Amino acid sequence: MDFLPIFLDVKEKTCLVIGGGEVAARKVTLLLKAHSRVRVISPELCTTLQRLVDKGEIEHIERVYRDEDITDGYLVIAATSNRAINRQVYDKAIALRIPVNVVDQPELCTFIFPSIIDRSPVVAAVSTGGASPVLARLIRSRLESLIPAGYGRLAELANRFRDKVKAKFTKPSDRRIFWEKVLSSGVAERVFSGHMEEADAAMERALKSATPGATMGEVYLVGGGPGDPDLVSFRALRLMQQADVVVYDRLVAQPILEMTRRDAERIYVGKERDQHAMRQEEINQLLVDLAKEGKRVVRLKGGDPFIFGRGGEEIDTLSAEGVPFQVVPAVTAASGCAAYSGIPLTHRDYAQSVTFVTGHLKDGSMNLNWKQLAHPHQTIVFYMGLLGLPVIVRELTAQGVSPEMPIALVQQGTTEHQRVFTGTLANIQEIVEREKPKPPTLIIVGDVVQLHEKLSWFKTPLSPQQGATLDT
Repeated sequence: MDFLPIFLDVKEKTCLVIGGGEVAARKVTLLLKAHSRVRVISPELCTTLQRLVDKGEIEHIERVYRDEDITDGYLVIAATSNRAINRQVYDKAIALRIPVNVVDQPELCTFIFPSIIDRSPVVAAVSTGGASPVLARLIRSRLESLIPAGYGRLAELANRFRDKVKAKFTKPSDRRIFWEKVLSSGVAERVFSGHMEEADAAMERALKSATPGATMGEVYLVGGGPGDPDLVSFRALRLMQQADVVVYDRLVAQPILEMTRRDAERIYVGKERDQHAMRQEEINQLLVDLAKEGKRVVRLKGGDPFIFGRGGEEIDTLSAEGVPFQVVPAVTAASGCAAYSGIPLTHRDYAQSVTFVTGHLKDGSMNLNWKQLAHPHQTIVFYMGLLGLPVIVRELTAQGVSPEMPIALVQQGTTEHQRVFTGTLANIQEIVEREKPKPPTLIIVGDVVQLHEKLSWFKTPLSPQQGATLDT
């Protein structure tokens, strides 16, 4: 982040605006909405500002700016067309450690004005850090349609009942769970429709029937997908936002992890070859223990939890222990990486079936049905197969698969770091030795790989035209 997003209390504080044009008038309007005392310094005023002076809503000093003007200001805004004066204002404010904003000059700002969605007392703000105010306004316009005006009334209702809820629920976690349930229930719908008396009555009933200190939580087994946060489902996002604890794997992309609740406890249980942060049996028990403490737990996995994610083992333990759970499927790594690489897993001309297998080595062997995998007109996707690639090549060719069979390695698929390496069974190991792809890398074997060059659509900062992604 280039700027720390905060909300500043300027009630009854003197805020200075240097400049008297329409740009200054827009800033003055915002300051007045926040109940600040506004002093405008400018030889002339636009019609909007003059009207505010005539009404007695702002103070006007009718002259050019002087450095002594800033000494008693709480914050300062420079909105003149004179760059020298703007710089002078900035330098003086910095010297006095007073927050300053110079309009349209982000390099002369210690704070910036975001685009605002005002549903007072609910206020949402969008900023691009000064890079593109127009983009911020476009995003704001989209959010406007998603945030009904009634959210302000809902916040007022919550404020009225705040002390009662706090008195009944002594634990912050219990209070949060109560509010989450109520604010997404029929109470909110009554507020949105303007039936405030009914909403208050429903709130009283909910508070009376609520039981503090629930003894059992719940576990949400959530698939995080192959890496692109845009592929996360709405249901997954909702559960990720309400969990008290996030138990996550190594393959969960950082942008997806950041979509979880900011104040949730995060527990890393990732596993690499010969390096396990926690054994699977310990993970299973951890989920049980956390739920029995009354916590809502998101078990966040890369890809889909039921495809080589050991999700079945985890919910088997939860079921045996009587712990409530939900499973949220996701775009698995095979479909995500294949789609973003332009490699259809099935195609009428090349493959009529697809097989997912794990290439994870155990005791030096893979224990796969190589004869079945060598059948023609199919696509084989190997998860966790990078280290076992020599074995894959050897066993497939031993079963009669042509050394010229196309093969693709997709590294960090669906993300901005995606790289795709294509070759044949005969030369893929040479490519690996030269390019040194790193996990997570998915392996796709089959004639469909031939379509990659023609159908590849996803471009990254390391796209071929920049000479950084190699397809051999």
